[in-house]
Amino acid sequence: MADFEEELRMDAEENAREAEFIIDNLPNELKEKFSTDDILYMMDAIVEYYFESGVLDGDGDEDGCIDIDLQAVAEYVCRKAAEDKRGEFAADDVFFVVQADMDFQEQNLEE
Repeated sequence: MADFEEELRMDAEENAREAEFIIDNLPNELKEKFSTDDILYMMDAIVEYYFESGVLDGDGDEDGCIDIDLQAVAEYVCRKAAEDKRGEFAADDVFFVVQADMDFQEQNLEE
């Protein structure tokens, strides 16, 4: 079993890969709009939404898939960022981050 510092390092590397994936998959006009720190913050807020909303507690459809309202996630991230004084983000822009985050998660489930 990896020690705590090794686990932290591995988590940081995975977060960096995910942030890079998200930035690479944003529309060109948004690539310069969000910093890597913004993306990392949004990734944390997305995970927080999933746990706090209870959306992942559902049974899902016959294939086990859970329907997630990505617009609701984007709006949550925007509210959270404003509350935390991280900046004012437009939900329509953050939607693309949420979609890319979902794509990354789905891609990693398939591997």
